[in-house]
Amino acid sequence: MKPQNLLIIMSDQHTRKALGCYGHPLVKTPNLDRLAARGTLFKNAYCNSPICVPARASFATGRYVHDIGYWDNARPYEGSVPSWGHRLAYHGHNVESVGKLHYRSEQDPTGFDKQHIPMHVVGGAGDLLGSLRDGTALHSKYRGYHDDAGAGESGYTEYDRNITANATEWIKNKASHPDDKPWVGFVSLVCPHPPLQCPPEFYDMYLPNDMPWPTHHDVGERSEHPAIKDVRIYHGIDEPLSDDAVRRSVSAYFGLCSYLDSNVGKILDVLDEVGLTDTTRVIYTSDHGETNGKHGVWGKCNMFEEAVGVPMIVAGDSVPEGQVLDTSITLVDIYPTVMDGVGIEQEQDDFCFPGTSLFELANGADPDRIAFAEFHAAASNTGSFMIRKGSLKYVHYVGYPDQLFDLINDPEEINDLSAGPQHQRMMQEMKGILLSIVDPVRLDALAKADQASRIAAHGGREAILKKGTFGATPTPGETAVFN
Repeated sequence: MKPQNLLIIMSDQHTRKALGCYGHPLVKTPNLDRLAARGTLFKNAYCNSPICVPARASFATGRYVHDIGYWDNARPYEGSVPSWGHRLAYHGHNVESVGKLHYRSEQDPTGFDKQHIPMHVVGGAGDLLGSLRDGTALHSKYRGYHDDAGAGESGYTEYDRNITANATEWIKNKASHPDDKPWVGFVSLVCPHPPLQCPPEFYDMYLPNDMPWPTHHDVGERSEHPAIKDVRIYHGIDEPLSDDAVRRSVSAYFGLCSYLDSNVGKILDVLDEVGLTDTTRVIYTSDHGETNGKHGVWGKCNMFEEAVGVPMIVAGDSVPEGQVLDTSITLVDIYPTVMDGVGIEQEQDDFCFPGTSLFELANGADPDRIAFAEFHAAASNTGSFMIRKGSLKYVHYVGYPDQLFDLINDPEEINDLSAGPQHQRMMQEMKGILLSIVDPVRLDALAKADQASRIAAHGGREAILKKGTFGATPTPGETAVFN
């Protein structure tokens, strides 16, 4: 494959179920749809942990969370584990970022030649409240996102405008000042992450009364699995939202997806305008998804498809056009994809990485490939681990009942097959795959021990509970407000 420039566009909290090219009947994403039409769409793409900081650490390093120890949003990536950015720099390729990174700080050596208007975790420490995993922590600001959902602007919508403007100028500069080697640009937008304030012209595309009601949202039909109940309690939504808040939240989320798409379109248009489209491959993905009311759950922090599933579109030279693949992939596949795209050959250490180049997979489907995800962060009282193979999805919880879903016959994950006698062989097979990757009990204890040490280092449990949380990470120039 010919080495070329690579532009990676990442959003925040964009479930793959909320794009037109992924089959959503209402959500309008014309720019991402046209990107998919000229490339390959992976139907079964996943993050490696459904929350920002761990997902982005896996994305950067090409390694699973348990291998690198970035468990939660209070253990941010700081560059100690080599990233694809470090590897690119070593080989003389220019690599720069625009927008949200959610690493520890701009001063850390995380692999970028330059960071443009970066967002990092609050105070270099992040969200310590989410490290308290004994059921006592409460995200006091979370319910307010939904009570206040509607038309309007937020720091995040304005930040995305600035990211888009900076990204387009950066691309123009690359066109007017060509590099000797292929460059890699990482553009990281923040929408549709809450707050659920959506620019009016996009909110008005999705009238609340016309919105579909979330699947199995209501009490009596929603999942009462203890891990899902933990999420509701932590977010203060165990008592359901009002009908009006539900509809406004769905409207705002869909509108923010279209707002995001419009910004992606502006970035892709500039590639065309400056003549770089034919020499630049493009990847679009998100750090994790959004449950959007399914089973009475909002946000991430769970293993439902809406939360752990992400979009993944790859387009450009040598990528089959208009192709849709069932092959399961995850964010750790980005590392070898970057190397493959710019022409850096594999080294001995690369064979220990779990990922495979998406360019390689786009030209040779693997329907039996395994996807793996794990979660050790906010709203979880215990570790959870997911295995996807073919149509089957297995979720293992330390100390809680396991789950098994057939996603072909049950795409909404309503019918848990784990207790059925006829499915015990499948359960054992899937658990065997999990145990070949990780020891869940050991990892759960290791994560909690590391979190306990950081809690102690920041004044202890009571001090963290008293301080509270700041909600969504503030944009550059904003100040975090705790309560």
